[in-house]
Amino acid sequence: MTAPDREPATCVPLRMQVQAALQDYFRQLDGELPRDLYQFVLQEVERPLLEAVMAITRGNQTRAAEVLGLNRSTLRKKLRHYGLE
Repeated sequence: MTAPDREPATCVPLRMQVQAALQDYFRQLDGELPRDLYQFVLQEVERPLLEAVMAITRGNQTRAAEVLGLNRSTLRKKLRHYGLE
């Protein structure tokens, strides 16, 4: 697994992908300003992040918590929140 500060040579940095997605999102809003954008983005990103990490750790919550840098009980709470238990 690649460390967050080291990206494969052919990989577009995640921050650039997020920036492009946000620019597209704002374009779709056609000048309207969103509300609670911070919480919206966190919720939109957190679920797929948890799904991806649980997949690469084959459902091992201890390993997933380590990968995410979370306490295992925090991970379990988040998994429950998103119905990913």
